[in-house]
Amino acid sequence: MIVFKTVYTRVLSQVTQRIHRQFSCSTRIMAVDQGKLKYLGQVEAQKIDEELFTEYAFSVDQLMELAGYSCAVAIAKCYPVEKLTQGNGAVLVCCGPGNNGGDGLVCARHLKIFGYNPTLFYPKKPNKPLFDNLTKQCQGMELPFLSEFPTDVEVIQRSYSLVVDALFGFSFQPPVRPLFAGVIDTLKKVETPICSVDVPSGWNVEEGDPSGLQPQLLISLTAPKRCAKLFKGRFHYLGGRFVPRALEHKYDLQLPPYPGN
Repeated sequence: MIVFKTVYTRVLSQVTQRIHRQFSCSTRIMAVDQGKLKYLGQVEAQKIDEELFTEYAFSVDQLMELAGYSCAVAIAKCYPVEKLTQGNGAVLVCCGPGNNGGDGLVCARHLKIFGYNPTLFYPKKPNKPLFDNLTKQCQGMELPFLSEFPTDVEVIQRSYSLVVDALFGFSFQPPVRPLFAGVIDTLKKVETPICSVDVPSGWNVEEGDPSGLQPQLLISLTAPKRCAKLFKGRFHYLGGRFVPRALEHKYDLQLPPYPGN
């Protein structure tokens, strides 16, 4: 299991021996007993979020910033920008209409700071000040926004070294809306590595989707969701350092400790 020096992100699962050398992470190894981890169902995940906002007085944008930053850090550890050859570190960040999409916007902004070249696909922005501000922040850093999704698989593979899937999170209720169904169908076909934020888009939060999107990197947020048990990719991180100890104990989350650095 990979451990890297950041206060916001921690590892859940062991990297397989088949990791391509150019994407290997030069970090120290720490064993984590994955059997003790709590995997959340949709209702329980929603309750924890609600308590974070009410009982513990976190704001949505505060948690979104921590979550998005942790995603960018995990990506930088698994796919160092100097190893990405397509488009000089070009990353396609696909953002959905909810908070998962907001996490993607934050992630894209930090990836830009880290030296990547992110491009955003954000077709359905909510009419809320929070998402207006997140969009303006990306525009202020000169991040390009696509007006249409590139449905040609070859175009994506030639143009981008990585795709970030921030379309739907744990609140997703099937079926996938037509606006995003084609996006997910295309991403299922690309050979470009995919990083999914919290839940691979289109997956049932409880049961997963073996025939659906199969990311190489999954970044669970707050705590892993039940569908993460079916994740077969190369990297699995837990991002976001904001769960109070009392809340962790209340829901018996059994979260592994963060490194103190």
